[in-house]
Amino acid sequence: MDNLTHSLVGAVLGQAGLKKKTGLAMPALIIGANLPDVDAACFFWLHGTEHLAFRRGITHGPPALVLLPLMLAGLLWAFDRWQTKRGKRPEGRLPVHFGWLFALSFIGCVTHPAMDWLNVYGIRLLEPFSSQWFYGDTLFIIDPWLWAMLIAGIWVSRRREKAGAAKWARPAQVGLAAMLAYIGVNWLITQAVGLHDPSLDDPIMSPRPAWSLEREIIVDNRDGSYLIDYDRVGDCRLPDLTEVRRTNSQADAFLFWSRAPFLTRAPDGSVVLRDARFTDPRVADRFSLALPDVKCVELTPP
Repeated sequence: MDNLTHSLVGAVLGQAGLKKKTGLAMPALIIGANLPDVDAACFFWLHGTEHLAFRRGITHGPPALVLLPLMLAGLLWAFDRWQTKRGKRPEGRLPVHFGWLFALSFIGCVTHPAMDWLNVYGIRLLEPFSSQWFYGDTLFIIDPWLWAMLIAGIWVSRRREKAGAAKWARPAQVGLAAMLAYIGVNWLITQAVGLHDPSLDDPIMSPRPAWSLEREIIVDNRDGSYLIDYDRVGDCRLPDLTEVRRTNSQADAFLFWSRAPFLTRAPDGSVVLRDARFTDPRVADRFSLALPDVKCVELTPP
């Protein structure tokens, strides 16, 4: 999911009551909820499509989900001590308990892969033990409805807290419950759509932007092309690209990441590798790769 969603999930957990467990609880939850995306630093040393094979992997796996919270808790604890020594520690801050800092950092970090799993992009939950991709096909990567319910829960809770209400955490708890119910309903929709047409062969159920209650159905034709809502994409048969992967790191990275690869012909006649999950003209070029050494063997007309 996008980083605003991750931040809101961390914030709603804190506002639901967890922020009272220790000083600096909210930073632990919010930063922790974003911390696995530290792998975005790969853009400094990887080029082209190579980042696709690196993202949502090692920093989202089990070892990282222990080490990253430990590092975050240590930094927050050290920050509190540094402020204390300088006499600049806020008077209203609760005492900092390292155990709770680690626990909340861990909770924040764990929510990150849990939310990332929900979309069609995928995540390698078991890295470095396994490079298998997992897909939830439940929500679009940016969901404004999710933003709305989380922001509402946090905002009302904060207002009640400032007003001195006894049950100030309740609106955030309701927002958290609404989020889980919304995710559950969308997951059931994905399962129901998949069962509705038994003729579909292992379809990808891609939630639509801004309206996750509908699905774009992607089906592999097993000839190098795909059906997207029953419209075919793909101009060429998908050949054995083993040798291409061995000599082209960009192609190897793309195919390692791709869930639905297909080939199209560019206007100049060259072959372009794409993924059926990302064919929207606004983003398609970000998920494509020219293969100048591959010749197009055209598909038979549908």
